[in-house]
Amino acid sequence: MRPPLRSSSLFAPPAPTVAVEIASRRVTVVEIGASGGGAVVTGFATEPLPEGAILPALTGVNVPNADVVADGLRRALDRAGLRSAKKAALIVPDGVARVSLLPFEQLPGRASDLDQLVRWQVRKATPFPIEDAQVAHFVANTEQGTTLAAVVARREVVAQYERITSAVGIHAGVVDLASLNVMNAVMAAGAAATGDWLLVCLAAEGTTLAILRGHQLLFYRHRASVDEEPLAALVHQTAMYHEDRLGGSKFARVWLSGAGLVTAGVEELRRDISQRLGLAADTVDVRPAADVRDRVSATADVLDALAAPVGILLRDRKAA
Repeated sequence: MRPPLRSSSLFAPPAPTVAVEIASRRVTVVEIGASGGGAVVTGFATEPLPEGAILPALTGVNVPNADVVADGLRRALDRAGLRSAKKAALIVPDGVARVSLLPFEQLPGRASDLDQLVRWQVRKATPFPIEDAQVAHFVANTEQGTTLAAVVARREVVAQYERITSAVGIHAGVVDLASLNVMNAVMAAGAAATGDWLLVCLAAEGTTLAILRGHQLLFYRHRASVDEEPLAALVHQTAMYHEDRLGGSKFARVWLSGAGLVTAGVEELRRDISQRLGLAADTVDVRPAADVRDRVSATADVLDALAAPVGILLRDRKAA
């Protein structure tokens, strides 16, 4: 896995132009190209997956029916005109990894020393041997010192998702989490320039909430659906943390992603957010960052499906 919005390099490989997102209830493919100096969505398709085809978790079997998922991916690639794609960025569900925010007063000067320090910090909270883990980190914020976001996933679990793309002839050169790239989509679209904002990412298997101050990640929390904590309660707790611990007052914006993946409770959550926070929850709209032409109908469900794939494809292009 690689961090969002990382700096570019003269010697880095070209940024991917195709993204594949494997979610618990759908698989989505997106291609972007350039037009008039900006990005444009040139290919898009999403295919539903049957319940149980993907079971996101930190450990164990995440893909009990790989053939069904691979068939869905082939159909999506065919519909998007991307059957000849050989490389893609791969987005996996948030439940596949654990994200921790680690504050540091000072960071080691050598990258190898920093990597070892991060692995040492996260090892006790990792429910499997750290030797079996893929660990990535990036600067989350510089509010007080430097806070790193560490992303930890079991190598074999990530490989289960990579094998799906391999089955259709695609090499996954980049692997990342859905919510991190929805954040990228909001930032790439210029919708996070000022103020504190809340992102709520829904999925059948869990909910992720994140607080950002402009482009700085201050809070990240993922809760599995099995915890049976009402969505409204999660939002309320997060808003209280924002006020009590982060010195916040009112969120400038609230973004709701993944509504198309959840069959119940979404409209009630929208009402609760409006009543509790005093503003509406918006659908992430990638169109200011990547134009969506007439061949793609920009309905709310389509914009929802586009968010994370477009976010990962624009990540390196938007890096400073």
